[in-house]
Amino acid sequence: AFFWLVSLLLASLIWFVSVHLSDREDAKLQYGLLIFGAAVSVLLQEAFRFAYFKLLKKADEGLATISEDGRSPISLRQMAYVSGLSFGIISGVFSVINILADSIGPGIVGIHGDSPYYFITSAFLTMALVLLHTFWGVIFFDACEKRRYWCLGLVVASHLLTSGLTFLNPWYEASLVPIFIITLCTGLWAFFTAGGSFRNVLKCLSCKQEDDSRVMMYSALQVPFED
Repeated sequence: AFFWLVSLLLASLIWFVSVHLSDREDAKLQYGLLIFGAAVSVLLQEAFRFAYFKLLKKADEGLATISEDGRSPISLRQMAYVSGLSFGIISGVFSVINILADSIGPGIVGIHGDSPYYFITSAFLTMALVLLHTFWGVIFFDACEKRRYWCLGLVVASHLLTSGLTFLNPWYEASLVPIFIITLCTGLWAFFTAGGSFRNVLKCLSCKQEDDSRVMMYSALQVPFED
């Protein structure tokens, strides 16, 4: 989360300097600088994700050195999941802060012809971003470990695409639907990257059904105690 905050700080500084060095009266230019700032923010986030990966690799080597069996107690997949989840949570918190500030008032959402679905769509968008950062973390760490640079490129490209789609708001149908499709595809990609398979899912479901049937049989065979 700290690494994500540092990337946001640097992106904000770049955008702030760009705005003050440009013509503030030019609305089209300012909108272009906003898009530029969002792209810079995405690139810095991914750069700091890579820096965090390198830091964890160093820490992992140190843990393996001092352990008794010569292996680190924390796997790379666990670190990738925790890293992605931390990026997602802090990103979601910052997304929600401005929305909650707007909800205080004054006025009612949609009173001036704006969409009345602002808050519900913002909540779904924040949820998608939290999940995406978690999935991106798993894929990114695995790609760095196996030196699959095309995977790194796809992670960065999907992050840029997701960020760019938010500029279509308040045309929510054009932004939310593609973002959730990206979330679903990225989630499946992260699932298989982490070692998952449909066979394991079926085995998990079959084991759960067997456990449920055993519990039902055990409950049916129990005789109630009477005084």
